[in-house]
Amino acid sequence: MRRLLPLLLLVWALLGTLSCSHGNKSAEVQHRLPDTLTVGTLYSPTGFFILKGDTMGYDYDRICDFARSRGIALRFKVARSMPALIDMLKKRSVDVLACEIPVTAEYKSRVLHCGAVNETYQVLVQHSGPGVIHDVTQLIGSDVYVEKGSKYESRLRNLDNEVGGGINIHTVEGEAALPTELIQRVSRREIPFTIVDSDIAQMNLTYYDSINIQLRVGFEQRSSWAVSRRDQWLADSINEWAASLDAQEYSKQALKHYFEMNRGPKPDSVKVDTLAVTPPGGISPYDQVFKQYAKEMGWDWRLLAAIAYSESGFDPNATSWMGARGLMQVMPRTAQSFGVAESDLGNPEVSVRVASKILKELDGIMRSRTGAADRIKFVLAAYNAGSGHVTDAIALARKYELDPRVWSENVEQAMLWKMDPEYYNDSVCTNGYCRGTEPVDYVIKVLNCYENYKKNYKK
Repeated sequence: MRRLLPLLLLVWALLGTLSCSHGNKSAEVQHRLPDTLTVGTLYSPTGFFILKGDTMGYDYDRICDFARSRGIALRFKVARSMPALIDMLKKRSVDVLACEIPVTAEYKSRVLHCGAVNETYQVLVQHSGPGVIHDVTQLIGSDVYVEKGSKYESRLRNLDNEVGGGINIHTVEGEAALPTELIQRVSRREIPFTIVDSDIAQMNLTYYDSINIQLRVGFEQRSSWAVSRRDQWLADSINEWAASLDAQEYSKQALKHYFEMNRGPKPDSVKVDTLAVTPPGGISPYDQVFKQYAKEMGWDWRLLAAIAYSESGFDPNATSWMGARGLMQVMPRTAQSFGVAESDLGNPEVSVRVASKILKELDGIMRSRTGAADRIKFVLAAYNAGSGHVTDAIALARKYELDPRVWSENVEQAMLWKMDPEYYNDSVCTNGYCRGTEPVDYVIKVLNCYENYKKNYKK
């Protein structure tokens, strides 16, 4: 049965002191902010998404900062499309749209833009190193791949006319046409060039340091948050916050967090505590801890070791871009739900203990959804991305006539669909966007590592 939309999320902002010591009366004094502000948004790879059960995103973090600064709570409503989002504002079911609304004549007639203006433009994605091109005229005679019927194809055909023709335009359809897929193919030198928006390119640069995104090929596009045209007072309040030095610094740090911090694969070299020693014939210094908790779970300890290696390279001090910490890369909020403080996650024993509880819980969630032979794959995918994304993929597989109880080539395929707005905005999905290549690759990596450990280390 399809879920009713929009999806409702409730987030309480931390209470702060409201400061209104300005020469003129602030917007909040003239029109008092409500105790709870209802925020409309869209799922996206950068602005608003869920990962390992935590809500994150550049726009999400900034609207939460606004709420903290005003001592108010937030309620989120997630729309499935931009028209549906604008309709929410028109019907007054949301107060503010905290996502990138284009600053165009069409939208200006319907909403009141507010907050910081985000400027993007289309860029050429190419492999870095020798042979990088620095001028669009150098594309003559080159092969450029873009999604068929997209704004990127339109821009590329205009660019071809501007340079007098000669660009070899290749249009791609389906899953292979997603910007993330085309960028990955450029990074692997499978194709030479593609065109995407600069924010998408910048985010993907955190995964692939082998790409170059410096050449602009499109005009500047501006966007910002928005409120109803009847709510000038709210726009003034958001503008006042956005102009403050504190908000600008917070936004600067959020920008670095989502668009600059490296998210690429961890080094293959094993990192261990200098005081810890791997026993002869052992996998890591933490083998006894793995054995202790694997026994309680009824698992092979070498599988826990494979997860730890894939997560942190056996580094108990590792911290990921998303904030996961320790040997098993546990999210602080998840640890707190098990009564463990974030400061304790650097302790290998604590990290493995919490991870074993998470894995046991995920195993219970997946037990009724999949067959015994494949369950470990579902559990591993859920450990990497969160159980919500895996259950979404199961629902997509069922809807589009794949086997929802089989991982390989079935739910695995549906997980990849969750990078495509057509699918992650589907009515059967409740968790939105997921970079599906990550859980898919993670399952392969852990199981390959596990097979290696089984061949070379005693149970």
